[in-house]
Amino acid sequence: MEKNNYYFYVLECGDGSYYAGYTNDLKRRIAVHNEGKGAKYTRGRLPVQLLYHEKFSSKSEALQAEYRFKQLNRKKKEEYIRKEE
Repeated sequence: MEKNNYYFYVLECGDGSYYAGYTNDLKRRIAVHNEGKGAKYTRGRLPVQLLYHEKFSSKSEALQAEYRFKQLNRKKKEEYIRKEE
């Protein structure tokens, strides 16, 4: 694991919905989600696939990005993901 890296990430769930979160170990976190041991939201919506991620140097920055993303409606979330590609 790289030290002092925090990630805001967006997953697409098996039902087409989005899940946003943060972690300091992106690969491990996605594996945990797909093992059914991640967030309660994703457990019933497997499999999940990484759609988007951003790297930050602090946990608070990653949490702020997650919070801002969650305030958007579906259309704006899709625009955000596309804009950053």
